This record gives sequence, C-alpha cells and structure tokens, in this order.
Amino acid sequence: MVPSPMKLNFDCYQALLARDARFDGRFFVAVKTTRIYCRPVCPARPPLKKSCLFVETAAAAERAGFRPCLRCRPELAPGVPAVSIEQALFAAIRARAIQGHSVDEVAKQTGYSARQLRRLMVQGFGVTPVEIMQTERLLFAKKLLQETDLGALEVALSAGFGSVRRFNTLFRTRYGQTPTTLRRPRRGPERADVLHLRLSYRPPLAWPELLDYLARRAVPLVEAVSLEQGNYARTVAYGGQTGWLTVSHSSAGPWLDVILPAALAEVSWSILTQLRALFDLDASPASVDAQLGEDPLLGPGVRRHPGLRVPGAWTVFELAVRAVLGQQVSVKGASTLAARLAARFGRPVTTPFPHLSRLAPSAKDMAAASLDEIAAIGLPRARALALHELAAAVERGELSFGPAASVEEAMTALRRVRGIGEWTAQYVAMRALRFPDAFPAADLGVRKALAAPGKPLPSEKLVLERAAVWRPWRAYAAIHLWQTMHDALPENL
Repeated sequence: MVPSPMKLNFDCYQALLARDARFDGRFFVAVKTTRIYCRPVCPARPPLKKSCLFVETAAAAERAGFRPCLRCRPELAPGVPAVSIEQALFAAIRARAIQGHSVDEVAKQTGYSARQLRRLMVQGFGVTPVEIMQTERLLFAKKLLQETDLGALEVALSAGFGSVRRFNTLFRTRYGQTPTTLRRPRRGPERADVLHLRLSYRPPLAWPELLDYLARRAVPLVEAVSLEQGNYARTVAYGGQTGWLTVSHSSAGPWLDVILPAALAEVSWSILTQLRALFDLDASPASVDAQLGEDPLLGPGVRRHPGLRVPGAWTVFELAVRAVLGQQVSVKGASTLAARLAARFGRPVTTPFPHLSRLAPSAKDMAAASLDEIAAIGLPRARALALHELAAAVERGELSFGPAASVEEAMTALRRVRGIGEWTAQYVAMRALRFPDAFPAADLGVRKALAAPGKPLPSEKLVLERAAVWRPWRAYAAIHLWQTMHDALPENL
C-alpha cells in the first residue's frame, strides 16, 4: 500500500542530501530497494532519488511495509509542533498509545467520535489511529530494547502492549525479526537499577542558557540545576509511582541523556514526553531564529544565543503555582516561598540526592488544605486564596485542555481562576501550555527591554504593537528580551 502524498513545500531529496537537521522529524525517507525507512539526518549513504518514497510519518512508512533504520533510529526523531487540528490529534493519539488507551478512549478524550478521528487521520496522514498507535508502541519498544536492559515483559508493558505475546507477534509481523535481535550489547558495568535514555532535538540548542533560566526559578527540594556540571534533576510522580530523574547534554550528538530509576520504566514514555516539553525539544530553532533575527532589536541577541528555547514546565499546575507565588516578589523570593510550599505540602520521596526530598505539591493536597495552612508559609491571605482556588480548578478539570482547545479557550479558562490575571495567563500559556505566540506584554522585564534610553516604559498597548512583527513566535521573542536584560546585569558583563 502506497502512503498518501506529501504535503510539504520543500524539496525532500535536497534536504536528505544535505542531512539538514531542520527537517528531522518532519518527514521520513522510505527506500524501495532496502525496504527500510530513515530520518533525513541518517548517516548512511543517500539512496538514488528514484528509490526514495517520502512520507510525513513513521506510521505511513510502516503501513507501506518499511522497517525502521537501525543507524538513524526513527524513534529518536523530534516531534513536529502542531499547527493544525489534524496534527494536534495525531500528537494526542501518539501520546495516549504508550499509555495503553484504545482508539475509542482517545476519541472520547479529544471530543470526536472514533469514526471522525479515523477519517481525519486517513485524510491528513494516510494512516488510521490504530496504525499510529501500533507504530508508536513498536518504536518505543525498539528504543527500550536498544537503550536498556529491561526484560521482554517490562518492555512490552512500558510500550503500552497488553501482553508479551501481542508485542512479539506485532514485532515479527512488522519488522520481520524477533525483539531479541535488537537487544543492545551490554556496555560494561552499567547499573541495572537505572535506565539511560535519549531525547533528540533539532540543533542548535542553547543548553547553558536554558539551564540558567531554570536554575534561577528552580523549586528547592523538588528541582536542582548544576550549571557547573550542566545538568538538571528533579523528583517526579506519575501514575502512582514516584522517583527522580537527571538530564544532561550529550557530548556525542544532538540529544539529551536522561537517567531515571528502572522502577519508572512503565511510565518512562510519559516522563520523556514531559521532558520534551520542559526543554522545548520539538521546536524548530532555524525557523524561529530566521524570523526574529531580522528584527533590529532582537537580532543581536538571536545571533548571540542561537537555539534559545522557551523553557517549559513539568505540569500546568506546578508552573501556575510558581507564577502566583512570583506575583509582586523577586524571582529569588518566589523560590523561597516555593520551597516552603514544597516542604509543607509536597509528599516525601526517596532519591539518591540529599537536596531532592519532596514531590511538587499536588492540586489534590492543596485543594484539601485550609487557607490558614497555605498562608502560613508567609503569603498574604489573598494570594493563599488564589492558590487554593487554582488547585480546586485543576481538581475540577477546568484547566485540562484537549488537543482541540483553542488558545482563546485555554486563556479564558486560566483567567477565570481568582488571582490569575493577563500576565499570569500569558506566562502559563507560553511555558506550560506551549503556545509559541503567547506574550506577557505587561511584564516589567519586557517593557524595560523595549524602553528607549531616557524614556518612560512603554505601555502594554505599545508593547503589543511592537510585538506584532514577531508573530507567531512572540513567546520566543519574550525569552530573548528577558535574556537581553539578564545579559546586561553587572555580573554577566
């Protein structure tokens, strides 16, 4: 079966010959002579153009009978930011596949019928939701086989399969070999109680700047950033399981190295997905930098910090709490309050790091607390009330946004929460909801960065007018403006 034709407006073969990382994950090349499909950055010798079939998704390549390349490993390709409802639904199906959801469950969660979901996927990508799910599960299982020492049962369950038999059958049918043939050779005295996994990205990546931003806003007891060692660590809770993780930049290639306990294997895909959002790894820096780099104000900073990302968040609730705590106080003061909140409401967790001992406070625990208990960490009662109502809104499901939710709907829901105004809503939208065009126009740092020497700070209206040329990347423009202000501090000169 031949996949649907490409809907991309560039020469895929030229991108393949150039091994252009900007297109990694945006398409795959299926080689008719070998029946193998690759990423456009594959180090193997490029095939002849007449032997190439270009497809938008790994699922389309596998539907046509192609097997994933063992050199470039298509499962490592970064994702593509959703710019249409079809792409958002495609991403939602991928996300829920590893969690073991059925097509009917996914359809219900996204607000569509199973029939509508199937029609949209076939029309948009030439594959059915079932085929998307099967491909994602197989590729993640392949990743675990090649990067860990997990047993067959652990691999199958971690990849969303209900049984080892089902996993083995689909693997042999789709790839023509058994899972054990892909088992990686042991790499020496590696600890058996931890997993070492990779997260790829499209270069460039301003890793030191990203870490520095997170370091200044890290929540003590929950997060820790070492600028000297270049790594990020935190406690995690997912699906009833708790643990920790560390992330560092690889010296071997364009990926991040992730370490987490083997006990978290069954939720590892979900953890990796959240890390991709936290570090904005699915961004297309070439597109962002090309547009913002032409701006006379932003251009110098873009050239000084290529690949600057919008730092994300572990959860919407966690960032929203941090944003509320940061209202009318310094960044350092907000971190102090966040540490007190974690010590009071965060549940204890065991980690190998003495400075990481608490989980981030959950919405459930915060909603169950009294206003006096929340205010006791040193908050005005009004702000304690804002945190309590924020937690209650999350518990009611009012801040859970599906793939079909518009920016306006999400922003409106955020603004309904007491204590969340326009600045907080825009800040949460750009970092936690991953809206690339969110823009906190009222932010003091943004206004200072835009102020002419010796002139008063521009109004919010003037800031929005100036920012219009940065659309649809205003969130990245805000990060560059903040970075410019940070670069100008005396200790950074």
